Amino acid sequence: MIILGIDPGLATMGYGIIEKLNNGNTIPIDYGVVLTPKEETLPVRLAMLEEGVNKILNKFKPEEIAVEELFFAKNITTGIPVAHARGVTLLTCIKYCGKLFEYTPMQIKQALTGYGRADKIQMMHVVTSLLHLDKIPRPDDAADALAVALCHAHTSRFGKMFGIR
Repeated sequence: MIILGIDPGLATMGYGIIEKLNNGNTIPIDYGVVLTPKEETLPVRLAMLEEGVNKILNKFKPEEIAVEELFFAKNITTGIPVAHARGVTLLTCIKYCGKLFEYTPMQIKQALTGYGRADKIQMMHVVTSLLHLDKIPRPDDAADALAVALCHAHTSRFGKMFGIR
């Protein structure tokens, strides 16, 4: 099964594509980011995100898609544009594939490390190890997206519990 993991963002949206094999192992297929320039208006940037997500969907044809939920610890105002970007990403993905799932940052950390408050460095090392990569995926947003995909691969047996309806 091909799984697309997404770390939502307006300036930088990370994506990670993995394949979950029948034996439960996972292998990396691709990872990267979709970038939008800050000089552009919000509507133009959102259209660029939609185009970037559609290119990923059409190229890799994922069977299931997992997205990280947004978390704002300090200023919700700075999160509003990211929420717009996440909305466009969710809409684009649900139109492509009815199998869309979301996970909180704590759920992702728990699934991969067994500890819901693992730090970023630990998460990057776990992703690198689980996917047998030669180096830590860069940029961070791509590594985060791979973590989302791995979380889904490890928890998808719970099915509808994390599905977006």
